[in-house]
Amino acid sequence: MMKKFFIVLVLLTSLALTGNAQLNFSCANTSAFPKNSTPDIGIIISSGDAETVWNALRLANLSQSKGDTVAIFVVGKGIDAFLHENKEFDILSLSTSFVSKGGQIYACGTCVKLRGTEEVKTCTVSSLNDLYDIVKRSKKVLTF
Repeated sequence: MMKKFFIVLVLLTSLALTGNAQLNFSCANTSAFPKNSTPDIGIIISSGDAETVWNALRLANLSQSKGDTVAIFVVGKGIDAFLHENKEFDILSLSTSFVSKGGQIYACGTCVKLRGTEEVKTCTVSSLNDLYDIVKRSKKVLTF
């Protein structure tokens, strides 16, 4: 774990010194959110606290069961909760259930890359353009 952290730190430092950090880490042209989608509820998860993420996913699943369309965008520390297992709060199970019923979970590509990985289970790696679209088009937006 420390080795990955050190590698990411060195990489970020070298990119910052060359002035290309944003260019190399940006996923600005990545878009996965359907352009005609208008979710009833948009959920933005930025907390890395497993219990908070677990509750956001419980609400997303409940909303789906009531017939609402829900789009989830995970950003910043929220990504950490999807990368690390937690025995008390089964985020993988809830997110898998949500996706299996047609829900979509988008993850900030820049935030994913900053954590030294290319993918996050049950999430579609995306961009802030999709976050913007979810916020703009959703009837209601909740943040966790």
